[in-house]
Amino acid sequence: MALVAGTFTLSHAQEIGVRFGSFTGNGGVALDGIFSTGEFSRIHADLSFGRGIGIDALWDFIYRPLGNEAFDWYLGAGPFLYIPFDADYDFGLGAIGELGLAYTFASVPISISFDWRPYFRLLETTNISFGGFGLNVRYVFGGN
Repeated sequence: MALVAGTFTLSHAQEIGVRFGSFTGNGGVALDGIFSTGEFSRIHADLSFGRGIGIDALWDFIYRPLGNEAFDWYLGAGPFLYIPFDADYDFGLGAIGELGLAYTFASVPISISFDWRPYFRLLETTNISFGGFGLNVRYVFGGN
């Protein structure tokens, strides 16, 4: 059943790729995916590995102020979860925001975006971080 659900979810992904940058608990590289929820909204999810497993799931709203579908501004928020592998690091649960700019190439099915993700960590410690910059490179399914 989980395999069927996972296959269904991935089959509806519009973009799959990697995110380079800092994450809530991990740093480096994460699996990055975009799942459409409408013309001007989407779920932007990341799965990172490092000192533990990190999951970010943001509901983004897309803005096209120039009327050009190649450039998208996006703004969103959602939960994050961090489960450390080592007892030296704290479990993390909280809220994360996102502000970014994406460009989708017309000639190749590639999207590149840059975003900023501040977060508010509620558990195991409570803190706020204004870091969290990242570069996303994704393959676009089905073209633009």
